[in-house]
Amino acid sequence: MSEIRPIIIQGGMGIGVSNYRLANAVSRAGGLGVVSGSGLNSVLIRRLQDGDPGGHCRRAMSAFPIQSVVQNIIEKYFLAEGRKGAAYKRAPLFSPKLSQEIVEQTVVANFVEVWLAKEGHSGLVGLNLLEKIILPNIPSLYGAMLAGVDYVLMGAGIPREIPGVLDKLSNHEEAFLKLPTDGASSEDNFKVIFDPKNYFQFDNWAPLKRPEFLAIVSSAVLALNLAKKSTGKVNGFIIEHWTAGGHNAPPRGALQLDELGQPIYGARDEVDFAKFCEMGLPFWLAGSCGSPEKVTEAMKLGAQGVQVGTAFAFSDESGMSESVKASVRQRLQKNENVTVYTDPVASPSGFPFKVIEKENTLFDKKVYEARPRKCDLGYLRSSYKKEDGTLGQRCASEPIDTYLKKGGTIEDTVGRKCLCNGLFAAVDQAQLQDNGYVEAIIITAGDDLQSIKRFVENKNHYSAAEVVQVLQRAATTIQAFEIKNHAPVAQI
Repeated sequence: MSEIRPIIIQGGMGIGVSNYRLANAVSRAGGLGVVSGSGLNSVLIRRLQDGDPGGHCRRAMSAFPIQSVVQNIIEKYFLAEGRKGAAYKRAPLFSPKLSQEIVEQTVVANFVEVWLAKEGHSGLVGLNLLEKIILPNIPSLYGAMLAGVDYVLMGAGIPREIPGVLDKLSNHEEAFLKLPTDGASSEDNFKVIFDPKNYFQFDNWAPLKRPEFLAIVSSAVLALNLAKKSTGKVNGFIIEHWTAGGHNAPPRGALQLDELGQPIYGARDEVDFAKFCEMGLPFWLAGSCGSPEKVTEAMKLGAQGVQVGTAFAFSDESGMSESVKASVRQRLQKNENVTVYTDPVASPSGFPFKVIEKENTLFDKKVYEARPRKCDLGYLRSSYKKEDGTLGQRCASEPIDTYLKKGGTIEDTVGRKCLCNGLFAAVDQAQLQDNGYVEAIIITAGDDLQSIKRFVENKNHYSAAEVVQVLQRAATTIQAFEIKNHAPVAQI
């Protein structure tokens, strides 16, 4: 394990919210800055089509080892004067057989984000990916490793194969992930395979640093399974409570809903921290941990520290739309009610998903009903076996007739929302569709949204460094207490 373990880990929020600016700021302040790898190829090409203000993406791209790959992307997508109101040119959709173009975009995009997050300081930087979004994951990891990423964080599934993939990629070797496929039999062996040497001709194939792997889990049982049965070494865990923003683990047992239609979590969903301590691997707590009190509580439970998302998501440096951040911060300043709702069916992934209920978002009933169903980004599509034995891709948020023709059920389409387009809209990359429809935003946050009031009591905005400083102060206090009383001190 790395000799330096962060106390504060910034969450890997959404598509483009945890961007390089946020991660860079957190790392400079002494935390672990984390970039989100979700949809990053589209994030990059949309930035280029918006003119790449400041030239930051192109500066990072100039450091990529193969400039011909970079030039192909720039020639196709960069618009020096921006789109001027036109629709974004879309990236190709992912398929189980990874194309040259999609691999190049994904590897370069992750390289760019990590390179910029690491620029100008010696702090640690991590990459967050969702296990559920399988097709982009291996080239995403490879691109981040080319830029020297220090940590990889992954949840939203059981990332048992990822540690072995990191081992393979560190030596530029072929890696694969099993592809869960509806309708597959025990005789099927569907995989997504990535061999760097099939896509790139580097002059230097020197080994890459193998990043530390932190699995995001919701129970000690899952953590123990990963520690024992993963394809390589798991270096630690982030224990994510169901109050965290974005995708949540579903409740254990039969699904029950409260009077508002939210999943009910119970005693079976609480964590046995003693078992985590027995495992001997460092762990961090996540979910409603954005206060000094929670940092203190976490460290008393034996945690290395905490992962915090919501407080960072509404800071100056996050990629969330400035107007959205300002609106939420102002409402909290005025003590207005800002409701966070856990929707059990919104995500095509099948995981519950937390949103801020707000007018003019995709969770406004009128806005949702006015949106023509369309799946043109496809990150949350799932694989299914066609009648001819080949693989297909479908999404419960695509047009209902299309989904049913692919063998999906009508029940799976009820209440589903296009998270992909909604989350892109939330970072000012809303698509203009062919019929003139402009995609509406989705805002995700954790249940402890009210905790950011401490940062906006006397002002309208706050920096990521302020969040780190407030939370680090609590950790320093408890460490001083432990030293004074000769108690074991968490390694930092």
